[in-house]
Amino acid sequence: MSQLSPEQLAQVEIWAADGANLNQVQDRLKTEFGITLTYLDARLLMLDVGVRIKDKPREVAKPAEPAPAAVEEPAELESWEQGLEPPALPGGSLQMSADQIAIPGALISGKVTFSDGVQASWFLDQMGRLGLNGSPQGYKPPAADVPQFQQQLDLMLQKAGL
Repeated sequence: MSQLSPEQLAQVEIWAADGANLNQVQDRLKTEFGITLTYLDARLLMLDVGVRIKDKPREVAKPAEPAPAAVEEPAELESWEQGLEPPALPGGSLQMSADQIAIPGALISGKVTFSDGVQASWFLDQMGRLGLNGSPQGYKPPAADVPQFQQQLDLMLQKAGL
């Protein structure tokens, strides 16, 4: 990585303060000072000298329709915020949990016990495919469990930031 003079570093700081992104700083270093840096080198340079690139303000989409009346969430959702166990949803006895460490090759994984008592391991891979392991071959969960499984999976994905 190239060493920049104090004047060049000051100019990089000015560019960043003016709102230049990392690509623009990288391009200006090349055009104005003849310094060619890879994107990674430019990023490391910014970290080394303590220059922070300002984030662009994100536009907030305005709702086209008025927001529906606030729905009071059950207190069980608060406990879900604290750990990995999702709240029990009405309509069945499906129990589902997420592993603290996902199985290899999966974004997220966990265990499920369907209302008929069958236990299985579930996973979601990097391609977005959902799979079940450990259930009898050809097993299909009860139809009433599928929506509940999907809702709990959605909650777990949101909690995991996926």
